[in-house]
Amino acid sequence: MAGLARRILPRSLLGRTLLIVLIPLIIVQAVAMQIFYGTHLNLVSRRLSAAVTGEIATTISLIERAPDAAGREWALRNAWEQFEMRMELLPPGPLPPDGRPGPLTPRNSGLGSGLRDRLQRPLSIDWQGDDQSVFITVRLNDGNLHIVAPRKRLFAATFSVFILWLVGSSLLVFAIATLFVRNQVRSIRRLARAAEAFGLGRDTGPIKPEGAAEVRQAAGAFNRMQERVTRFLHQRTEMLAGVSHDLRTPLTRLRLALAMLPQDESLRQDIDDMTGDVAEMERLIEAYLAFARGEGSEQAGPVDLAALLDEIVVSARRAGTDVALTATDDLTVTLRPDAFRRAVTNLLDNASRHARHVDLHAARLGERFVEITVDDDGPGIPPDRRETAFKPFESGAAGGTGLGLTIARDIVRAHGGEILLEDSALGGLRARIQVPV
Repeated sequence: MAGLARRILPRSLLGRTLLIVLIPLIIVQAVAMQIFYGTHLNLVSRRLSAAVTGEIATTISLIERAPDAAGREWALRNAWEQFEMRMELLPPGPLPPDGRPGPLTPRNSGLGSGLRDRLQRPLSIDWQGDDQSVFITVRLNDGNLHIVAPRKRLFAATFSVFILWLVGSSLLVFAIATLFVRNQVRSIRRLARAAEAFGLGRDTGPIKPEGAAEVRQAAGAFNRMQERVTRFLHQRTEMLAGVSHDLRTPLTRLRLALAMLPQDESLRQDIDDMTGDVAEMERLIEAYLAFARGEGSEQAGPVDLAALLDEIVVSARRAGTDVALTATDDLTVTLRPDAFRRAVTNLLDNASRHARHVDLHAARLGERFVEITVDDDGPGIPPDRRETAFKPFESGAAGGTGLGLTIARDIVRAHGGEILLEDSALGGLRARIQVPV
């Protein structure tokens, strides 16, 4: 039952709130209708039906006691003039079938039972022949009496007014509740979109607090959080820039000192080794700083992904990587271009260190995502070690720093996407990136 309720009930806050308003409203209206329709209105209708029954019985009595045709005509004319019921004498024949009352007709009017108890004659009542009248046919001794009784003589006129009031008031309350709740939900949705955009690295600025007091409070708390996080990122970036400068200064002095050493052949190999170590240290420092910085200060914007990938491939080919690119044209994605360039470049560098050929492919994945795959023909990574490869310093074999995949995943997830490692059709490893448009 709980699962069925979850499937039937609306999932949105707007739908559930309106349901909370609608269900009690329907219950209250149903109770009010039962009290009025089931007691007072039916009591009035039964009394009206009893009056009509008495008038029909009186007219039949006059007809049967009339000495001639003129007396019968007088009785029929008197029924129209005094009771507003048209009556007509018909020749003997079968009675027409009964027509059931409509859905808005009071079921306890008592007309049929009252006529049968009062007249003790066969009769039929047709409620469906006319919207304004009820057709009654009574069998007499020498024929049938056809009676057209106005409905207004049988039911209180307030019944239709009451139904209109019930339906109209319900629709009015529901419309007001819809407008009010929609305004509140709009504020919550705006807050959710701002939080999602900020999580994807898109600086949309502070949002305007709107809606109920609680929603305004949440919007204010979000603005303060966004300001603190942004300030923290700026401070960290500035601190890392200072650390980068402080670390590069002694390395530069070491590089200059090595360059100014005497070019003794006996020291040539040692100098080359130390120069290579300094270059490796500079590369490691740059990688560590990039990992810690996370490209957090760059703002996201619409980017032609095909053009960005083409630039990456051109740089990779200049570095000696054998890479082929296949990308569709309709790939405009909201990205931080420098950060995303670093992520894809890291994947290409990792693939080129272990493989001879790399394939880079990009295409849309449905309406909301873009998929980028990097395939190589290298040895690959066993399935049980693929998740471990994303951890810092876990994939540093073959000359790597162990941060390439870590930085790539960090950047992709910052864009709201995901990166996975799979088997490649080329026989090696496939890195599959999915990012929202």
